[in-house]
Amino acid sequence: MTVTKDHIITSMCRQLDMPKKKAVELLQTLLELIAKTLGKEEDVLISGFGKFCVRRKNARKGRNPATGEDLMLGSRQVVTFKCSPILRSKINKKKQ
Repeated sequence: MTVTKDHIITSMCRQLDMPKKKAVELLQTLLELIAKTLGKEEDVLISGFGKFCVRRKNARKGRNPATGEDLMLGSRQVVTFKCSPILRSKINKKKQ
């Protein structure tokens, strides 16, 4: 199952005994802060969870899968995530 913003907000309300409006504001503020920081090409490290980084991808040759036509893909930036060892161990414990 995919966890949506609504699921997160509902869980915050339940676990923190918080009004829904306040939970929405809190989550939205957190997401905006992360996006703003990444927009400045700075990393976001959340201890015990992981690190979001902005990486540059160079221009490269590509192919349109529908037409088979060759094309040049421009350089771009992407966001990557590397989970912390703590999160990795929690994920691996559930699988065993």
